[in-house]
Amino acid sequence: MNLVTLLPFIVLIGAMFLMTRSAKKKQQAAAQMRDHMTPGTGVRTIGGMYATVKEIGDDTVTLEVAPGVHAIYAKNAIGAVLEDAEYNRIVHGISDDAPHDAPVVPDDASSLTEAPKTDLTKGKDEDEAPKPDLGKKDGSVGDADGEEPKDGKTDGEADAK
Repeated sequence: MNLVTLLPFIVLIGAMFLMTRSAKKKQQAAAQMRDHMTPGTGVRTIGGMYATVKEIGDDTVTLEVAPGVHAIYAKNAIGAVLEDAEYNRIVHGISDDAPHDAPVVPDDASSLTEAPKTDLTKGKDEDEAPKPDLGKKDGSVGDADGEEPKDGKTDGEADAK
């Protein structure tokens, strides 16, 4: 046989060897990560759920997915073992590196919509224009002059009989 005809097969076997070697290294790293789990550590499953390890068996792990709610998962279902700071930041929203002197931003827009407090002890200025009344007057059915509607119907009446 000629060396030129064997060259593609040699390259193909070499590529397969390199791919399986890198996959084997990834599997060993994942197994080592799962072996370092201890009860109380935070984990992320391969499905993306965050939980706390409660108990570790041979092939299974008991996870607390919510306070008082436990579920049994296969060890292979653990995607990542998280550090305490990262787990608290993701799950509880607790950040250790947040500056404590930063301005406090409210969670709602009430502080933006509230009118500023006025001092009620001061008298009204004469220059102030009266505020227009934009609401309906009590007891009126028609327009602002108190007239009846032209079709003889009050608000909410339908045309059907």
